[in-house]
Amino acid sequence: MLKKLFIAAAVTGIVALPGPALGQEKHEAAAKAFAETTLAKWMREPVVIEAVKAQNAKHASLDQAKIDALDKQWRNETKAASKPLIDEYLGNPLSAYLKKLKSEAKGLVTEIFVMDDKGLNVGQSDVTSDFWQGDEAKWQKTFLVGPSAIFVDKVEKDESSQAFQSQISMTITDPATGKAIGAVTVGVDVDELMAQ
Repeated sequence: MLKKLFIAAAVTGIVALPGPALGQEKHEAAAKAFAETTLAKWMREPVVIEAVKAQNAKHASLDQAKIDALDKQWRNETKAASKPLIDEYLGNPLSAYLKKLKSEAKGLVTEIFVMDDKGLNVGQSDVTSDFWQGDEAKWQKTFLVGPSAIFVDKVEKDESSQAFQSQISMTITDPATGKAIGAVTVGVDVDELMAQ
């Protein structure tokens, strides 16, 4: 009887093979260790804290309609010759810092971007496909959870580079108050991460 149940479960896809699950567990452990050490250190720098706090103050009164309008403008600019909103954000001091971190990571980091308390980009190493991340798990499972929250997304294969990548996200906390002020997402090359 037990054998029949196992076969039925295997046919219906209920049984998970231990190999991929163990690989995912190792990836998540390495990603969380990276977040708790390196990423946490990067996000304590004044250039990060000051930029996020300034944008939180600037955007304090934004409603969802204005957030949607900014996101639509950003998405349209990704395909346009003129990119005033994108250029403003890619040219700020926080983006310069994030580009430097990506460069110094020598292939480990594929992208890095910081979000405010509404899920809007504050700075990024590369152009993101959208401006508002507030409707995505990377922001909802970090900022909304609170300080010390870390979210490791599943591993995906990048078709252009053929590399396996994952995103690690965590809450950014104001060192002075201990309160959550934003979030960060780092794309990592999984092979590079596991080799650390």
